[in-house]
Amino acid sequence: MTQKQSKPIIFQGSLHKKNYFEGWYYKQVSSDQKTSLSFIPGISLSEHDPHSFIQYILVETHEDGRKETQTGYVRFPLESFTFQHNPFSVQIGQSEFTERFIDIDLVDDSMTFKGRLELDHLMPIQQSRLHPNIMGVFAYIPKMECYHGVISMNHSIQGDMLVGDRIEQFTGGKGYIEKDWGTSFPKHYIWLQSNHFNDATTSLFFSIAHIPFHFTEFEGFICNLVHQGKEYRFATYNLSRCDIVTITSNHVTLHLENRHARLDISAEVSHRANLIAPVKGTMQKTVKEGISGTLSIRLEDKKTGEIYAGKGLNAGVEIVDYEFETE
Repeated sequence: MTQKQSKPIIFQGSLHKKNYFEGWYYKQVSSDQKTSLSFIPGISLSEHDPHSFIQYILVETHEDGRKETQTGYVRFPLESFTFQHNPFSVQIGQSEFTERFIDIDLVDDSMTFKGRLELDHLMPIQQSRLHPNIMGVFAYIPKMECYHGVISMNHSIQGDMLVGDRIEQFTGGKGYIEKDWGTSFPKHYIWLQSNHFNDATTSLFFSIAHIPFHFTEFEGFICNLVHQGKEYRFATYNLSRCDIVTITSNHVTLHLENRHARLDISAEVSHRANLIAPVKGTMQKTVKEGISGTLSIRLEDKKTGEIYAGKGLNAGVEIVDYEFETE
């Protein structure tokens, strides 16, 4: 188990790779849950257009309950990307991303972000030699299309930020960090995330995707649920089962099960906007993401008999290129 496998937040690639991408996903939600803001710093090492970038997705809830979503993709020269491993840091232009803080100085055509947010009490996932990160044993397999890392299921935020022409207070809010790297995003996938449940200890991440695997292909999935300090992992690599019960472009219901627990998830998204995803290292595929969706879950622990049912707000939801039922 190498440092890169056990600590996926550090830069996994090199600037000499071809048709390669790497991106970090930092999500912040204000304490009043009226502002959700995600930053995605990354690099695209395509042959004809190598560059670094910072994407953002901003969702604001107005006093009348109306939600407004804005996204942007800010390009930088590849030379603007610098990194270090210990302590971890990635800097693009005047913005820096670490495990302890994010320091943003970003100007887009229609939006400005400036401020420093402190990240406290990060919640990493459980790791072992067999499962060094959320990919499990697949973390050891070379040349997969897309690798994934979950850095923090939940953490607290301190600080404020200039968003447009006003100061947004994030102190007392919650954050989440994950990342992806490889050559391309899957040709179809579902991604869900929330750490704003009625039980404040609860956090959930889920993904199912088409995975090309050497001379074959399969649907692989990972789900990590933390509740009351206990982690429940459902994944292809630990012989869990995942059934997509219903799916439309805005809604999905899922049933997951293994020998330890059962989990039902219902996800709904209504406010989405465009983000840019990689294909063979080139940032060219448009996907729609919402970070103001809702998740309803029901967990049954087979050992204790405990049942938890809860609703997660400010949920990240992506349902990309599946064959949908009639809505």
